[in-house]
Amino acid sequence: MSASTDAKRALRSAARFYAVQALFQMESSGQTVDRVRTEFETYRIGAEGDEETWVEADLDLFRTLVDMAVDQQARIDQMTDRALVVKWPIARIDPTLRALFRAAGAELVETRTPPRVIITEYVQLAQAFFPEGRESKFVNAVLDHMAHEARPEAF
Repeated sequence: MSASTDAKRALRSAARFYAVQALFQMESSGQTVDRVRTEFETYRIGAEGDEETWVEADLDLFRTLVDMAVDQQARIDQMTDRALVVKWPIARIDPTLRALFRAAGAELVETRTPPRVIITEYVQLAQAFFPEGRESKFVNAVLDHMAHEARPEAF
């Protein structure tokens, strides 16, 4: 694997991370997609400050994930609900997990990225957001179900 391939992968991973954060922020603050996207692109992605530096990201993927998660939210939430057990509808799960499922669902529905790559990437994000570890197994199971529904031809 070349350095440029690794760099592209890192930019795509960062875009997924920022998309989950942006979707979480939209839900928790009630801000519009345009406002949050602009904030991330102006003040976070690749920004450097006195205290911290934010990593660069694949802006096209970031925009696609955020916009499609919003545009396709009903469809993605329904897919997520079908993957969850009856006692745990999407409204009852952690808002960070909800944002993660929406970003992953957008990627499953709107991109050509192989489902296994998407699942692996978002399981790793779950591990970053929830280092205790229980959530990553849950995310893996839900995303596997969603991937089979969204792209049955890939399996």
